[in-house]
Amino acid sequence: MKKELLPVLARSALFRNIGEREIEGMLKCLDGRAGRYGDGETVLREGDSADALGVVLSGGVRISRTDFNGIRSVLAEAGPGELFAEAFAFAGAGQMAVDVTAAGETEVLMLNAERLAHTCSNACEFHSRLILNLLRVMASKNLTMNRKLQITSRRTTREKLLAYLEMQAKQAGNPSFTIPFDRQGLADFLEVDRSGLSAEIGKLRREGVLTSSKNRFTLLRTQ
Repeated sequence: MKKELLPVLARSALFRNIGEREIEGMLKCLDGRAGRYGDGETVLREGDSADALGVVLSGGVRISRTDFNGIRSVLAEAGPGELFAEAFAFAGAGQMAVDVTAAGETEVLMLNAERLAHTCSNACEFHSRLILNLLRVMASKNLTMNRKLQITSRRTTREKLLAYLEMQAKQAGNPSFTIPFDRQGLADFLEVDRSGLSAEIGKLRREGVLTSSKNRFTLLRTQ
């Protein structure tokens, strides 16, 4: 792995409070392997062995599930420094139950889950800290998934959209904010039809509830 990417790992939640020099040494212990992917390329697919977790080094990945009817739902996205596939790797699932695809030109680092879960033979002093960091990341992601369920459990496209936008505004601390999705990505995340979503955004604009330009939104008033 290129040394210039070590600062990305040092800023990630997984390697919190671990220096770049220590991280570089740990990657050998963790069987760290970097890979590059073009936009839309598959990083992991449903059915692949779930024996490793990934860290995004640059670009981003999109985690999605496709149902029996071929309808795709975006479950989450991960950007530089963020993890993916860790739940499957540590749940003993054996196989991936989702697809992970690159969102733009992307580089990822895959880490062996078995080696991460057990202290190495070198008794690395930072390994226990790494495990604690992992537990915190997984707990945080569980909270994020619960928030998504609060949104997607709403009945209508309008209710789902407004619940999501209001949550984003609250997190940004500002009624104007940028979301990490294009229209199709937002539709997949909310589990709604894209045309219906676009129509609802247009309706909310006309009603003076919001303004928008691509993935930039401003909430003018709440419902």
